[in-house]
Amino acid sequence: MTNFPYPPTNYQEDNRGQFHFSTRSGWMNDVNAPLYYRGVYHLYYQHAPNSLVWNTMHWGHATSTDLVHWQQRPIALDPAIHPGDLWSGGGVVDCGNESGLKNGDHDPILVYSGTNGVTIFYSLDGGDTFTAYDGGRKVVTPAGTSRDPKVFWDPVSQRWGMVLWSDAGGNGADFFSSTDLLSWTFASRYRADWLFECPNMIRMPLDGTYHWVLHDGGGRYLVGEWDGTSFRTDWSAPQKLNQTETFAGAGYYAGLNFSNLKGDRVVSMAWQGENYGSIWTGNASFPVDFKLRRTTDGVRVVSTPIAELASLRANTRTWTDVALDDKSARRLLSGVRVRTYELDATIDVRSARRFGFRLQTGPGDWYDREVAYDVRAQQLGGVPLRPKSGKIKLRILVDRGQLDVFGNDGEVYQSYNVNFDSLPGGDGLELFTEGAIRLESLTIHELASIWRPPGESTLETSLQGPWYAARGQWSDVAAGKQGKSPGDGFYLSTATGSDFTLDGDVRLVEGVAAALTFRATKDASQHYTVNVDAAANVVKLWRPGRDIATVPLQVERGRTYHFTVEATGPRIKVALDGKQVIDANDATSAAGQFGMNVYNGTAVVQDVTVSAR
Repeated sequence: MTNFPYPPTNYQEDNRGQFHFSTRSGWMNDVNAPLYYRGVYHLYYQHAPNSLVWNTMHWGHATSTDLVHWQQRPIALDPAIHPGDLWSGGGVVDCGNESGLKNGDHDPILVYSGTNGVTIFYSLDGGDTFTAYDGGRKVVTPAGTSRDPKVFWDPVSQRWGMVLWSDAGGNGADFFSSTDLLSWTFASRYRADWLFECPNMIRMPLDGTYHWVLHDGGGRYLVGEWDGTSFRTDWSAPQKLNQTETFAGAGYYAGLNFSNLKGDRVVSMAWQGENYGSIWTGNASFPVDFKLRRTTDGVRVVSTPIAELASLRANTRTWTDVALDDKSARRLLSGVRVRTYELDATIDVRSARRFGFRLQTGPGDWYDREVAYDVRAQQLGGVPLRPKSGKIKLRILVDRGQLDVFGNDGEVYQSYNVNFDSLPGGDGLELFTEGAIRLESLTIHELASIWRPPGESTLETSLQGPWYAARGQWSDVAAGKQGKSPGDGFYLSTATGSDFTLDGDVRLVEGVAAALTFRATKDASQHYTVNVDAAANVVKLWRPGRDIATVPLQVERGRTYHFTVEATGPRIKVALDGKQVIDANDATSAAGQFGMNVYNGTAVVQDVTVSAR
């Protein structure tokens, strides 16, 4: 049984990120087991669904088809169901069934969690629900205090590796290896005082070969080699993935990359802990692509916003080849009013001392944040960044409660929680300079919200909607969309059709009838509806003013019934659980909207799909 303990929300609190993911309600912290499977990105995370502070850990769950728009899903790991401490960990898709756990169409998805010992949970339904492997037995128990297991695949040794943090003899990472993802053998230990919590291993290409990146929860990393049992590097000190103060609860912590991505793509997300509202605490960083690059300082991991961000762009403005001094720079953007946006600039700084952007400006020289480059010190926000051919590239993402800064195509990456002023008049933007600059290019894209109309978080449907309640009370429950109504209640998609095949599952929880609706008007004053009716014990196809067909059925409350409706012109055929029960004709409505219905009771509808005929 899954749990969906979330109240409705429109995600519009003043500092709620509009393109950074946050849990629908409750507390979130570390990113857990991000993975990709059959066209869907799964983001799990540390979660206390009924608290605004850290509390008993669950694994929250959200999904996306584009890494940008996210839907809240039911709880994935729940301490009322799953044994052990459900703390941070990683996950993999077992595409080769090396675990032997496969039972059905889906490849097993395995996630690893637990403190002072590793517990495995596996999913056979594509990552929605999980079962404890071997009753929750710990498959690995390192010495000392340990947590945060992350599993990775090594194509050279053809073995799985596991890395987790342990303080046995001081901070460090313990490595284990396996061929079946279930039985693990100790391989080696990498000792480092700086390496604390949430370790991760990533295989990344550079110059025709591959290297391994080992990083910890604070984003400190080394580039080295993995021989199937141990990690080695000639680096004497770590670099940082995110050049800010990185600690638990800061604007960047506990990042992990998505497993099972195609090719060599590495996409990472982290926890940002300094943002909160009245029903939620914490958010995820915007996804970035990691790549290895040779720089003047050596090999480095560079970070850039994922290309999918472009799907949010609107109202783009561009300036090119403009010479500016202090006064003309301040005038340049005086008419710009933006709240959530992306800024991309290339600036020749050879005649300047300092320049930058002041964000969310208002009357009286007010601004919420300044992003500045010191030309003499060659620093962006206090972090070294050398000009290239006298130019600096800046890319800035501004959200309601988040700020991401990228310098020179990701050589600098800084993410912050910033409570940007939401008061009227605080939506300006200013370019400033000390000395002359040449603006080679500047582009500003306003960014739309990722939050679709609330309400489809648990309804699996091929209809894009949006959906809305025509009558009755409708809410999300773990099993789908639930409707309650003393009379007829309708929940409709704005999608329409004339000739089609409609499939869906209906379950009458209590009361009289649960149904699918089609060819409806927007207010459901006209429609066709096929239901299971527990008062009359029938399957019925009806429209306002006429019962078109009824078939006897001993209707069971609490049972799920699957309807298939084939509509071609006036002919309507209905199958129940795969058996045709109705074949009728009615020419009243030739086309209209799809939806669902409840009558005098409570019903749940799920898996609504439509295909054209």
